[in-house]
Amino acid sequence: MFGSLDVFLARRWEDLVMLTLQHLAVVALSLAIATVLGVLIGLLVWDRNVPRTAALTAAGIAITIPSLALLALLSPVLGLGWAPTVVSLVFYSLLPIVRNTVVGLREVPAHLIESARGMGMTPAKTLLSIQLPLAWPVIVTGIRVAAQLTVGIAAIAAYVAGPGLGLYIFKGLSSLGSVNALNFTLTGTICVVLLALLLDGAFVLIARYSTSRGLRV
Repeated sequence: MFGSLDVFLARRWEDLVMLTLQHLAVVALSLAIATVLGVLIGLLVWDRNVPRTAALTAAGIAITIPSLALLALLSPVLGLGWAPTVVSLVFYSLLPIVRNTVVGLREVPAHLIESARGMGMTPAKTLLSIQLPLAWPVIVTGIRVAAQLTVGIAAIAAYVAGPGLGLYIFKGLSSLGSVNALNFTLTGTICVVLLALLLDGAFVLIARYSTSRGLRV
């Protein structure tokens, strides 16, 4: 038993727009923090064997923790709402960003680095002028993967009163058998999928127009 989806959307479109914007905002904030932290960690460990292995192993183990379990652990400390949501999204975003930063920097040909230093460039200038631009397409791919992860996990954050479209999904699941249970769940799920696709397309464009023309394939 379910109500008309057209009527459901007509009555709740303003609420749906607000939840979509909240979902996008929490994903964007978390992704920005994770990008800064992930790239910084990658820069610190990419050429050091033990720290690199430790960082990638730790991030890999961390991402195996079930999101509901992590949110349940964070909520007594951080409360409900935005704080545990942002922390958990940053937590899960770090692996692809750190990994791709390390991979991108390690793929820069050694002879280019040696040539830059032979021309008198400092390590910092070599990093900014040579290594990061060459590694950038790989780094953006890691951020793109992290974006897809955060969009999905942000929906689960409704478990701790997090912002976004998860509210509709959980509301539908908690009211199974009611007239609009399916409409709530279906609407929330479809909007999450559409948002993920839009973000993915945005990162395709970002990668294309922020990458040097000579590196585009």
